[in-house]
Amino acid sequence: MWYRILADVLVLLHIGFVVFAVAGGLLALRWQWVIWWHLPAACWAVFVQTSRGFCPLTSWENRLRMLGGQAGYPAGFVDHYLLPILYPPGLTRELEVLLGIVVLVVNIGVYGRLLQRHWSARL
Repeated sequence: MWYRILADVLVLLHIGFVVFAVAGGLLALRWQWVIWWHLPAACWAVFVQTSRGFCPLTSWENRLRMLGGQAGYPAGFVDHYLLPILYPPGLTRELEVLLGIVVLVVNIGVYGRLLQRHWSARL
């Protein structure tokens, strides 16, 4: 039972990480110290999405589910939890890359705004 609970908690943390990777730069507009946590998270998210890499959180969740008597899942976290909600079946490789690019573009825009503010303040 505890393994299942831990797996569920890990899913919530994983969802939080994904949201932070995509939109955490908006927090950096308010608190600049967030940059030091957000940039590595965003880079990791872009890398995993565009390279078909496998996030270790997915492996840990699958392991906890198996220890709790449940089946794991073969696909990645985004494929298993988020895409069935956001996208219809039949996800293509191009769409996966597009998701990674969206994360990158959103964050380039946010950090561009941060840099603009920084340079304006110095003048």
